[in-house]
Amino acid sequence: MVGGEQIIFEKLKPLFTDLCVDKGCIYSGSAGSGHYLKMVHNGIEYGMMQAIGEGFNLLHHSPYDYQLEEVAQVFNHGSVIRSWLMELTEKVYQERLDMTEIAGVIPSSGEGKWTVEEALRLKVNLPVITQSLMTRFASEDCDKISEKLVALLRNQFGGHAFVKDE
Repeated sequence: MVGGEQIIFEKLKPLFTDLCVDKGCIYSGSAGSGHYLKMVHNGIEYGMMQAIGEGFNLLHHSPYDYQLEEVAQVFNHGSVIRSWLMELTEKVYQERLDMTEIAGVIPSSGEGKWTVEEALRLKVNLPVITQSLMTRFASEDCDKISEKLVALLRNQFGGHAFVKDE
């Protein structure tokens, strides 16, 4: 996600493509457009992780004795919701962490807030991303599996810290 002068991008494109996964590099336009695109990417990430956390929270509290590691594995093979985040969900459950030892606090690093602020500025409806940001703020006052799973997902893909319950 690179913005700036296209002629400079073209000169540096071999470097960018060497640093990225296959098809993981895009020239996005003028200066600032790459950061803007990454901001929106991170907002989408907020919403996707929140949906995963909420779904697994419902399964956890259901009257059925689901093996959530197996559920994540099934969801990740041939399912419409298969994704890297679902792979990380499976990994979280494979590690068999005691969720009672994890505080359900999900720190906000700022990208979701910037995305919501931009949506407000442009008067663009962004209910899922906005709600996922609000959930992060509210997580400082609650202790649910959904928040714990999102905190652990952030740790899995980005090494973000999570708060252990005291």
